[in-house]
Amino acid sequence: MLSDTLRLIVNIAFTLFGIALVIRAWAYAVRLHPFNPYSQAVTRITDWLVQPIRKIVPATNRYDFPSLLACWLTAFVFLLVEWLVASGDLPPTAVLLPTVVAGALTVLKWIFTLILWMTLIQAVLSWINPLAPIMPVLRTLTAPLLDPIRRILPTPGGLDFSPLVLLIVAQVVIRMIENLIYSI
Repeated sequence: MLSDTLRLIVNIAFTLFGIALVIRAWAYAVRLHPFNPYSQAVTRITDWLVQPIRKIVPATNRYDFPSLLACWLTAFVFLLVEWLVASGDLPPTAVLLPTVVAGALTVLKWIFTLILWMTLIQAVLSWINPLAPIMPVLRTLTAPLLDPIRRILPTPGGLDFSPLVLLIVAQVVIRMIENLIYSI
């Protein structure tokens, strides 16, 4: 019971921090304004890990590789801590290479989880409060994903089904990634 509770807390803490790192990299890629309060909050939360990595691995014009590397390191440590909590021992060295791969898959899972939640929150807010202060940020972050779907998908009666398609795709990809992680 205590082990399960501790694993849940570890899972939530690492997942939230990993998603913050994904948001940081994504905001960099879509050129979200750095003085946006949401961008500043994510930067403050993640700076302690990203800045030392940035000294070794530079960001390119389009991609924030230090944030992505920090996200992978977070996923790797998360899997090691989860192993430690579940078994009570450090993992054997034979498990480290599969954990490296599982860490990359965990980052992908976090990316698609973020896509799922941003799309869902944006869809709900578009009905409840389309003028919410977070809506421009959500539109900026999800536009690169929703626009290609909108070009393909017809809008019958003015209804936009692209968020629904993206939610389904994200959910399917998350399930596939989870199966891959558990098989490793």
